[in-house]
Amino acid sequence: MKAEETVEIDLVGKTSIADAMIITSGRSQRHVGSIADKVIQELKTRGFGNPRVEGLPACDWVLIDAGDLLVHIFRPEVRHFYNLEKIWGADRPADRLAG
Repeated sequence: MKAEETVEIDLVGKTSIADAMIITSGRSQRHVGSIADKVIQELKTRGFGNPRVEGLPACDWVLIDAGDLLVHIFRPEVRHFYNLEKIWGADRPADRLAG
């Protein structure tokens, strides 16, 4: 589907909501929607059941929640604004222990 700038972020030890997050971009709303449809189809084909999906009507940012895997598909401007890579990425400072 020619998704752009795809990044996988390991969430193990950072949160209990999922084990991994994939962030990618589409060039337009139509492209974002097409990528999302293909990901949803592949998840179902590979036995992940019916993932929860948010954002399909607008297709600025589509979130696909497949349980242990979260997939974010953005238009480039929206991705830049939210900057999830910085929030969840490897360059995130280590959580400080209270004590």
